[in-house]
Amino acid sequence: MPGTPELSRPRTVLAFDFGLRRIGVAVGQDVTGSASPLGIVDNRDSGVNHEQLAALIKEWRPTNLIVGMPAHADGSPSEIQQHVKAFIQELERYELPIGTVDERYTSIEAERVLKEARAAGTRGRISKETIDSAAAVFIAERYLLSE
Repeated sequence: MPGTPELSRPRTVLAFDFGLRRIGVAVGQDVTGSASPLGIVDNRDSGVNHEQLAALIKEWRPTNLIVGMPAHADGSPSEIQQHVKAFIQELERYELPIGTVDERYTSIEAERVLKEARAAGTRGRISKETIDSAAAVFIAERYLLSE
């Protein structure tokens, strides 16, 4: 019908906070611009646990995968960037668009927010896994806000 705007499918993103031992994961969607933590995917000496990763992709059916790109405070590349780029290459097997966002301070911000919630009595113990997943929330939301 001429003049009718095309309604596109809402975008769902899976966001990743890459780490050498674990990868924080969050899901976000562009309707609200918000995200929720999903936990972690193991990343051990044997590599990324693709069974966990494939299960998340199957369950959430994301339109995009978003990876936090680490950098130093001055914007220069951090030492872990080469590992993140290798992870991005591994994600290509899922044949989904992959984007990156600056992840500077996401882990610090996530830990601060979680500690404030704990101090307010709204959450219990804070694990490294919880921080990693919360950092992925900030990565997803940064991406969604930038689009």
